[in-house]
Amino acid sequence: MLKTEKLTKIFRTEEVETFALNEVSINVKAGEFVAIMGPSGCGKSTLLNIIGLLDNPSTGKYFFDGTEVGTYKERQRTQMRKGNIGFVFQSFNLIDELTVYENVELPLIYLKKKVSERKEMVNAVLERMKIGHRAKHFPQQLSGGQQQRVAIGRAVVANPKLILADEPTGNLDSKNGLEVMNLLTELNKEGTTIIMVTHSMHDAGFAHRVINLFDGEVLTENVNEKMAEIL
Repeated sequence: MLKTEKLTKIFRTEEVETFALNEVSINVKAGEFVAIMGPSGCGKSTLLNIIGLLDNPSTGKYFFDGTEVGTYKERQRTQMRKGNIGFVFQSFNLIDELTVYENVELPLIYLKKKVSERKEMVNAVLERMKIGHRAKHFPQQLSGGQQQRVAIGRAVVANPKLILADEPTGNLDSKNGLEVMNLLTELNKEGTTIIMVTHSMHDAGFAHRVINLFDGEVLTENVNEKMAEIL
């Protein structure tokens, strides 16, 4: 589904040049669940931003579905993201002024889906996320676990090929965190490719493969033997 070749990201100021990523080469197949781990500042979120077409690399190549997209302009990246990539963030990133229903509906509006189609798709996702009874509530009226279920609903409502999750359980207690990981696992079993940045060894245990970054470089790649046995 995606691969990077010697991907480098450099942040420059007048006095300093910082390598956030240094010749990172990874390959993620369709249907995989991959965890990216490493200490703070190792380049995890930078890599996720490039994979999610929110940013471009300084050098190197990035292929998404066989197309080299590393040099895409912002408008091209936006078009490629639509319907292909869903995002789940640690801080949920819901819009406070919109209801639960409206937050989940938003990606479908960008995709110019008809009202009747949007209604059917949103209601189906809300029920699946067990949040349908909160459709008319606003994010601030929900618990952290409920907000993250809404965020996952928004990420998957358009049936994207890829979900990128950045510390998806970071603001949740263990019970709600486990629910979120079970949801992501279920989506993966249905064919959605998932790449997750995490500090949690527990959460990484749900992935098929763990990529460890250090100082912007791939240190190790390990197959999760327990998950491999299940597969």
